[in-house]
Amino acid sequence: MTIEQVLIEKWRGLPLPKQQEVFDFVEFLESKQGVVKTDNQLPLRSLSLLGDRLRKIRAEIVASGSPLLTWSGVE
Repeated sequence: MTIEQVLIEKWRGLPLPKQQEVFDFVEFLESKQGVVKTDNQLPLRSLSLLGDRLRKIRAEIVASGSPLLTWSGVE
């Protein structure tokens, strides 16, 4: 089994929110390399430019190791 196949199998075994986190992290890594998306490479849940930006910010926070806010922290 190739590393790509192993990663895909592991990703498929995750719940959807965790799959999205993995996707966001990969996008974050791409953004650090200056990868530009074309129209046929839309993000998994691209609903708006704001949503895309917020997901990238979240991925940056997760990658930095900083904890995300809890609901009580938001309130």
